[in-house]
Amino acid sequence: MPAGSRCRYCVATMNGATRPPLYPQTVAIDAPFDRRRWRTATGGVALLLLVANLMSNRILPDWAYVPWNVSVAVAIVVLALSVTTREQLGFTAWRRGAAWGTVLLILTVGVLALAITMPAFNELYHDRRVSAGAGTWLYQAFVRIPLGTVLLEEVAFRGVLPGLFMLRWGVLRGTAAASVCFGLWHVLPALSLNEVNPVATRLFGSGAGGVAIAVVFAVISTAFAGMWFCWLRLRSGSVLAPMMAHLASNSGAYTIAWLVTR
Repeated sequence: MPAGSRCRYCVATMNGATRPPLYPQTVAIDAPFDRRRWRTATGGVALLLLVANLMSNRILPDWAYVPWNVSVAVAIVVLALSVTTREQLGFTAWRRGAAWGTVLLILTVGVLALAITMPAFNELYHDRRVSAGAGTWLYQAFVRIPLGTVLLEEVAFRGVLPGLFMLRWGVLRGTAAASVCFGLWHVLPALSLNEVNPVATRLFGSGAGGVAIAVVFAVISTAFAGMWFCWLRLRSGSVLAPMMAHLASNSGAYTIAWLVTR
């Protein structure tokens, strides 16, 4: 960006009322864009997320997963707010976000439940990760997934990273970059996918080749899912909408799988 250029972000105003925009417009505002601060904040967020991913998937004990991820979510928000605003991160329009999120939650759970009746999809629910008792189900569906997975991933990949990237590169490239990062975030978890899901083993095969295919599939599919969630965030004006949709997808699928395997 040329020296002296202005920060590119605004809220669209229609008929005298401020509404969450589908695509934030590119206009000049009073505050100059500080590239050094942006690089520092963005680099700090990226480094912290890289460390968080390694810690969560390879080092931390299970009990530390939730407090660690909550702490990381808070830290990256603090870093991002040094160069952005709450509006640019999607931390506004909570009522609108809740309305969108509620509809998406109901629709998502309905589709997941309907999949039980289809043999091709029913088999996907037979996953070794849901073989434990009711206590584990309650912890996973109502604590670990909402606070440990959904909170950090939505704050990071639908709030902080898109907000930072859009500030410099605009909406389309910013959301695409954040979604690619979301795909890469799933590399480490995908390394064990073939071991815990028989459908994945049959589809992708076993051995190093099967693992490589599973990882590529996971990265691409979650990157596209990230684009969908980013669209929800922009359309609703709030990160709460994709957060609720993500919660329905993960906790809903886990709960259904747990019930199916009983």
